[in-house]
Amino acid sequence: MSRVDELVQAGRRAQEQVAAYTQEQIDDVCLAAGWALYNDENAQAMSALAVEETGYGNYESKVVKHKRKVGGAVEGILGKVSVGLIERDEETGISKYAKPVGLVCAILPATNPTATAGTKAVAILKGRNAVIFRPSSRARKSSTLAVEYMRAALRRIGAPEDLVQIYDDADIPSTAELMQKCDLVVATGGGPMVRAAYSSGTPSYGVGAGNAVCIVAEDANAQEAVSMITASKTFDYATSCSSENSIIVQQGILEDVLSEIRANKGYICSPEEKAKLREWMWQANDKGQLKINGKIVAQSAVRIAADAGIEVPADTSMLVVMGEEPAVKDKFADEKMSPVLTVFTYDTFDEALEKIASITNRYGRGHSMGIHTYRTDYIERMGQTMLTSRITVRQPMAAANGGHAMNYMPPTATLGCGTWGKNSTTENIHYKHFLNITWVNEPRPARVFSEEVVWGEFHARFRMQHASRR
Repeated sequence: MSRVDELVQAGRRAQEQVAAYTQEQIDDVCLAAGWALYNDENAQAMSALAVEETGYGNYESKVVKHKRKVGGAVEGILGKVSVGLIERDEETGISKYAKPVGLVCAILPATNPTATAGTKAVAILKGRNAVIFRPSSRARKSSTLAVEYMRAALRRIGAPEDLVQIYDDADIPSTAELMQKCDLVVATGGGPMVRAAYSSGTPSYGVGAGNAVCIVAEDANAQEAVSMITASKTFDYATSCSSENSIIVQQGILEDVLSEIRANKGYICSPEEKAKLREWMWQANDKGQLKINGKIVAQSAVRIAADAGIEVPADTSMLVVMGEEPAVKDKFADEKMSPVLTVFTYDTFDEALEKIASITNRYGRGHSMGIHTYRTDYIERMGQTMLTSRITVRQPMAAANGGHAMNYMPPTATLGCGTWGKNSTTENIHYKHFLNITWVNEPRPARVFSEEVVWGEFHARFRMQHASRR
């Protein structure tokens, strides 16, 4: 028997054991797994190992990420019904009953190998499902430690530990086999892995490329906006796909924004320094294509600057470059996965919308946009016209996109980007996406079909329009 078959059989047996759990029992499972990755001692151990093993991000931010993301995921499922009757409408006679989806294959990223395991596990377990994690080859030890903590927690409450498993030595063929033999795949990671999930033949939730861009309007509080942008951009050295990669600032407040960037320890590069930075950050691969240099991903601003041959103060929080026009052709408009921020400018709001759309259409289509403004007309216009899955208003995007105490977005580490980003949903992937729903429909008095009711007003309007053109 192959290792994949062993894991799948063990996962199915465990899932069958909890298929009849009550709501209270399955909530205890979620609370146990969540606490295992939330409590200080474990969070600190996982964060230290993740940084040591992957070289991505920083210890302090990863600890905070465990508290925010895993804690938020657990809070988000409290009081939510995921067992039995979840909805009843007496008027329509429709009742909805929640059932498990079964065995889930969950792909983990190297940039966030432990907290993501916690947020996914809580959401998946909430539906009385089992999960097999497939970690990044760069983060096997840290993801395995996270799974071991959760398995120990399940044992302590008498739940089957095989509800949570990990395939830590999987290669590409066996990963494909695992995807095919599970009931659902949720993929967080690079584009090739997401595409593999979609082509596995198993229903899948994937994520599109991130490239969060934020508008800073003329009425924004520059101090507040830059403080949030800096906190978001520098958190865990920008491992989050929601970290602001570019900001588009109204020309009238540009100097205020730049002044605040300096006050937040941001280093604004000269044109010559920007050229050096570009040469280091993107390098040609074997096919002659410019690709992000893996040595800059999730590294500190000071290290990136030093490696690029740029001298910066030792307390520099992020590197800032002024964007060139047209913005869509500036390489610094792309996702950078590092504390390097690009600043573009605009005069009219029409120009700002055109610029943010062109940047994200090139890279990051459908993922997210942000705006710092108090003008409801600006917010409404973005909501009406922008082809994006989420618009974050006056918040740090790395924290807010995936749910935070400051908003009511569903807590998650997996952000759908809709058909714009080649995904099946625009939603934040949370516990509801791991439920099968049975619809029970009872008879009600028959509705009489009437052509007049359905089309009468429609035909009348067009007859009047036709008559007026005569």
